[in-house]
Amino acid sequence: MKRRLSRDIEGSSSSCEELMEVCKRARHPSEDSGDLASNWAWLPQEVLLRIFQYLPLLDRAFASQIIKRHSNHLQYVSFKVDSSTESAEAACDILSQLVNCSLKTLGLISTARPSFMELPKSHFISALTVVFVNSKSLSSLKIDDTPVDDPSLKVLVANNSDTLKLLKMSSCPHVSPAGILCVADQCHGLRELALNYHLLSDELLLALSSEKHVHLEHLRIDVVSENPGQQFHTIKKSSWDAMVRHSPKFNLVMYFFLYEEEFGPFFRDEIPVTHLYFGRSVSKDVLGRVGMNCPRLVELVVCANGLRPLDEELIRIAERCKQLSAIGLGECEVSCSAFVEFVKMCGRRLSQLSIMEEVLIPDHKYSLDEIHWEVSKHLGRVWFPDMMPTW
Repeated sequence: MKRRLSRDIEGSSSSCEELMEVCKRARHPSEDSGDLASNWAWLPQEVLLRIFQYLPLLDRAFASQIIKRHSNHLQYVSFKVDSSTESAEAACDILSQLVNCSLKTLGLISTARPSFMELPKSHFISALTVVFVNSKSLSSLKIDDTPVDDPSLKVLVANNSDTLKLLKMSSCPHVSPAGILCVADQCHGLRELALNYHLLSDELLLALSSEKHVHLEHLRIDVVSENPGQQFHTIKKSSWDAMVRHSPKFNLVMYFFLYEEEFGPFFRDEIPVTHLYFGRSVSKDVLGRVGMNCPRLVELVVCANGLRPLDEELIRIAERCKQLSAIGLGECEVSCSAFVEFVKMCGRRLSQLSIMEEVLIPDHKYSLDEIHWEVSKHLGRVWFPDMMPTW
């Protein structure tokens, strides 16, 4: 468990070993354990919390009775669990002990597969509700890849609607559009939100655009296909327009992990996306629509396209996306002449230009040896294409 502290505490390594002994005695109590425990009771809370962060997660769970006694001082809590169900269970056990605390930040992070999803839903919800009920000033909540559901979100809103500013809950399959709409309707101070596309609705955007709501700063949408041929709904242009009028400076970040035939509903009308990432192959047609309908685009990353050159599409993006400052191209093809023209049109505002050497196709004007000089001239700095490692 990671804690933010006002100052560093030295000598925590040796204290950690001593605390490990306390944990062992907690597992196997004996009559002579009272003196050691009473000595620990005199340690300042900052020292105790500093030591806890060096313990393995399971040992922290065994030390939860000590955490419980000092939990009223906790404000910033973040769990990083591995792929094992045991680590997720230990995290929930600790959460359930925080009955006297009022957290400001809670983060549940799965470093490998989403192990929180392997837990019984009722066990996870029960532990999370303890925090929601007792934390009256929760401002930041990161619960991606967890079995959180609509009723638990209602508990969150009932107790923290005035303070919640950040909510990240991508890949939460038990939450419905109505559940996230409840959060937007009541948490008028929400400034950052991350969720999957299936939770996005016209009603949600209008709620975030209401007069009572503060200006949104960051909205991240993950558009993920679970099965080939999946159908996706359409968001009205008028809903996006309302969002832009209300929060003209907000960042709309969209990650697409779709199959080519699933892009039908997207980019047909103007959309205020600022950061756009394609994690799978995307067609020339879709990139052409991006150039036509994404005037606020700041960053574009295309992992793959195929064997058809993207010359026209890049030129159109340079013409219409006047704020574009970063682009990355992976398994694509672009002629050297078109690429130089693209860089020339964008100019020095291109602060990040990551292009694999294999993307660039030599033509009658430029070879691979010549192109870096021409691109460097228009960027105002030395530039080389990225090279594929040869290990």
